[in-house]
Amino acid sequence: MPLAATGELVGGAAAARSAVVAFNIITLEHIEAVVAGAEAAGAPVVLQVSENAVKFRGGRLLPLARAAVAAAERAAVPVALHLDHVQSDELLRQAPGAGFSSVMYDASRLPYAENLAATRAAAAWAHAQGLWIEAELGEVGGKDGRPPLDAHAPGARTDPGEAHAFVTDSGVDALAVAIGNSHAMTERTAALDHDLVKRLAGTLDVPLVLHGSSGVPDGELTAAVAGGLAKINVGTALNLAMTGAIRDFLTAHPEAVDSRKYLGVGREAMAREVERLIGVVGTPAAAPTAGRPAPATAGRPAPPTA
Repeated sequence: MPLAATGELVGGAAAARSAVVAFNIITLEHIEAVVAGAEAAGAPVVLQVSENAVKFRGGRLLPLARAAVAAAERAAVPVALHLDHVQSDELLRQAPGAGFSSVMYDASRLPYAENLAATRAAAAWAHAQGLWIEAELGEVGGKDGRPPLDAHAPGARTDPGEAHAFVTDSGVDALAVAIGNSHAMTERTAALDHDLVKRLAGTLDVPLVLHGSSGVPDGELTAAVAGGLAKINVGTALNLAMTGAIRDFLTAHPEAVDSRKYLGVGREAMAREVERLIGVVGTPAAAPTAGRPAPATAGRPAPPTA
């Protein structure tokens, strides 16, 4: 199946009052597991490559991106590619030629005015290339062991008025929001502010994105999607599944040296978690005859209808 476009998948989910799950990939096993899990669930999915993953691969985007494109084109469900948490303008400009239909431009480390200016410039460039663009206000806590910025410190929340101004002035197509979530959580203890989700959904005319979803319990995820979240990002949950399965396998088989044995176990564990999380979120089923969605454009997806 030809590559899908992230904007079309997320826009369609938002209109259906549902969400698409976007999984961060690091290895070929991640790619294969996400596609297998999405096929088992019969649902579209987004493969995300973060700037940190690119750094892990020696600063080279294409090896992982080409593997993802090849897997997506052979998938039985629509699969889109998204470049996640991009801070480097050089990396941003590699997205169109590498198969990505969307980017998350991350200037959240900057003060509001500088974030807005950088994001506005990135959005103008992205739209000229046909890319759908996501951004965020402040920083969702927990990345790289750094303390959260004030905008996303524990208990902090995205302000609907500020969010509306940011989206309007920057021209982005989606916004990642802080509603009690945090990156890289290994325990599922996050409690989301569902009243705020509804206020944000009622204030903004672009889809809302949840980062740090691995730390959110199933019931909280389901309620957040019902309240207006349209894209759910997952990363750490896959790493937990993979690492746990490999650790158990090597404990039971200390003599094992063939990496295919334990990597295969890890891949299977991730695929099961992908299928499970898609079921929790309630992603719409993929159309059996789905073709290539229309290219992403500068126009934003229509807001959900009541």
